[in-house]
Amino acid sequence: MAQDRVLIGLALALQAVCAGFFISDILSSRIGIRTQPIPWQLREFIEIGAATGLLIGFCLGLVAMTRVRRNHRLAEDKLREATTAFLDLVSQRFDAWALTPAERDVALFSIKGMTTAEIAALRGTSEGTVKAQSNAIYRKAGVSGRAQLLSDLIEALLDDQTMQAVAPDVVPPVVQDKGIIAHRP
Repeated sequence: MAQDRVLIGLALALQAVCAGFFISDILSSRIGIRTQPIPWQLREFIEIGAATGLLIGFCLGLVAMTRVRRNHRLAEDKLREATTAFLDLVSQRFDAWALTPAERDVALFSIKGMTTAEIAALRGTSEGTVKAQSNAIYRKAGVSGRAQLLSDLIEALLDDQTMQAVAPDVVPPVVQDKGIIAHRP
């Protein structure tokens, strides 16, 4: 990431210096600023150098853009994998709790943070029905409310077995008796 910033910074600086040369050359002749003439061979060498600098700056920008796009694609792939893992875990937990299809819908909408009224509107039911289904979900999951339901799912995601399946090289933390978190050796 820092390498990309340096590469982009170099490209921009090089392009700015080269463009500055061409702009100053045009402006000085347009405004009529008299300068000491330089030999035409040296002038052409400077112009070729400036044009080459612009081309190199373009190439550096292209390399940086390619790297950024690759990193973006990798991040999207990892996010997609994490989303899939979370949805698989949610489905497993819903199966273990024996939720009905309607309760699954309500639970998913609850996890997404929707209000009871929003869930009822989406499902075309009354708020009372959604509340009853929510209470059934909490009872089956062994939790007292929405926050604990979400906490249970996150805790399950961070469980040793889940973490080992997702990232076996990561050593997960262990909660000890007095709430102190330590890492496994």
